[in-house]
Amino acid sequence: MTDPVYLDYAATTPVDPRVLAAMLPYFSADFGNPSSVHRWGQQAERALERARREVAAVLNCQPGEVIFTSGGSESDNLALRGAALAAREARGARHLITSPIEHSAVLSTLRQLRDHFGFTLTVLPVDGTGLVAADDLARAIQPDTALVSIMYACNEIGTVEQLSELAAVCRERGVALHTDAVQAASQLDLDVQRLGVDYLSLGAHKFYGPKGVGVLFVREGRAILPTQTGGAHEGGLRAGTPNVPYVVGLAEALKLTSAEREAHNAHFTRLRDQLMAGVLAAVPDSRLTGHATRRLPNHASFVFPGLDGNELLMHLDLAGFAASSGSACKTGDPEPSEVLLALGLSRESALGSLRLTVGRPTTEADIDRLLAALPGIVDKMRSVAAVA
Repeated sequence: MTDPVYLDYAATTPVDPRVLAAMLPYFSADFGNPSSVHRWGQQAERALERARREVAAVLNCQPGEVIFTSGGSESDNLALRGAALAAREARGARHLITSPIEHSAVLSTLRQLRDHFGFTLTVLPVDGTGLVAADDLARAIQPDTALVSIMYACNEIGTVEQLSELAAVCRERGVALHTDAVQAASQLDLDVQRLGVDYLSLGAHKFYGPKGVGVLFVREGRAILPTQTGGAHEGGLRAGTPNVPYVVGLAEALKLTSAEREAHNAHFTRLRDQLMAGVLAAVPDSRLTGHATRRLPNHASFVFPGLDGNELLMHLDLAGFAASSGSACKTGDPEPSEVLLALGLSRESALGSLRLTVGRPTTEADIDRLLAALPGIVDKMRSVAAVA
């Protein structure tokens, strides 16, 4: 039996062996609590602050602007809830702006602020490729706008937003901008000065680091209230003993990703283009979702009208391929992706989605195998559906 092929690197990535090696001492010999005053605690504190400096160097910010969290979702929650509540307290601001293609960690948090904390929420339109227009953002900003949150790159369709243009609009209006950069971090520039953002969220497991650890960049001078209270950890913004081994792993993974980005992206882009061209040529009525060129180097996503995306994933898994779909099965009733509906796709098309994402270990042979198998799987599914 041939080895299975993993094509779901947007969901998670394996830990780089070099990252694991950097982490291991902090599980055993250097196990101290960084808040302790003895030598074990001091060793842990040095590791924690070294990791903070290393992350700051990649982000081009000050170490004090780096807050370690348990992952991208917590970073999103802290940024959105903390910044919104701080703006309401400081100036009575109660208006929030976002896009319809955000990760649920952003949309669910903003909807909770709307439904339970007295905020109003504007959801900007996107075009058929998932891009937010700067003019739409400019028109949406109000005197009482507390925060704008627009993702850097979409996990589902791969589109890369024109973030620096959106940031310029926010700066001109004096409104803070948060970006969920969790999906972007493995492939795109994270220089927060060039991007112009005020808050930026990362999760290590998307760039070959461990699960369960993330970063929130908070620009100096931007107000934010803690949403997890207790000790004065992380500048008073995130109570709880830091997960030193995982923080060390995150910093090592981010350093390696930044240093090797150009080479990895060239590899990703070649395989992605092979995937996109091959699927569109071999599968009738297939359609690319997201922007054709302004997309993540490793990301290819499609819709196949008339197919059930979750059933397609099952058939691919049985054939030895790991992939993702934009639809979510709820109590046996498939629901179309909100992201795909926001692009203007019909419910039927949105239900038949497929996301294929390549990674560092992916080979051309892996793509050839997928392209050899997928058309037959789709044909069989359509034939069964036609008979039914």
